[in-house]
Amino acid sequence: MELPFDASVFTFTLACLGALCLGVSKTGFPGLGIINVLLIAELFGAKNSVGIILPMLIVCDLLVYPLFRKYASWKMVWPLIPVTLVAVVGAWLLLDSLNDQNARRVIGFIILFMLALQLMREFKREFLEYLPDSRFFRWFSCLLIGISTMLANAAGPVYSIWALVHRMKKEDFLGVGARFFLLVNLFKVPFLGQLELINEKSLLLNLLLLPALIIGVLLGKRLIHLIPQRTFEILLYGFSALAALRLLVFNA
Repeated sequence: MELPFDASVFTFTLACLGALCLGVSKTGFPGLGIINVLLIAELFGAKNSVGIILPMLIVCDLLVYPLFRKYASWKMVWPLIPVTLVAVVGAWLLLDSLNDQNARRVIGFIILFMLALQLMREFKREFLEYLPDSRFFRWFSCLLIGISTMLANAAGPVYSIWALVHRMKKEDFLGVGARFFLLVNLFKVPFLGQLELINEKSLLLNLLLLPALIIGVLLGKRLIHLIPQRTFEILLYGFSALAALRLLVFNA
């Protein structure tokens, strides 16, 4: 796995922008994390991006969990774990067989699918609220979460749909999510390590991007009060769709 530490200042600046977006996404703009996925995939390759992003997600999880630990409980998390972890293992086996070109296409499809779910969550909210909160729906959601988080670190929209159907309070949504994704992301580490997608070079890059990630977390707390949410969402949807199509159409 080669990471271009000798690349241009422009390349490293874009990587920092991706880390910044990820940090901001954890503190008020959840959809913004998709920009980090796209930028890191473009700069370092689709498969490499999975291993680069995971430690940054774990850092964010460790920062977010103490903020929301008083909400919800681990008892609400355990029913989600078995199917999700099985799906993570299955996706790990698939990831091992993908070359970078196919990985780009898979990530592109996942991003478009997540975007569709996000739009459904926004414009068909009443319909989703009346879907049955059944065991089948929970298992299906967990299956999608496990696959999307392992292949593209992009499971947020699926979790949002499940929580909406479950009619969770906002506080419980944040509390369960903080616990759930911390556990799932930690579970993924040895699998990506076995594929050598997490290694000394990728961790060094994580260390270099850490300041931008932390700044993003702090910046998000301020931006949430300054930027109109609707304007931001429209721009994000358009950017995500175009960038996902780029991953699907153009080879690495």
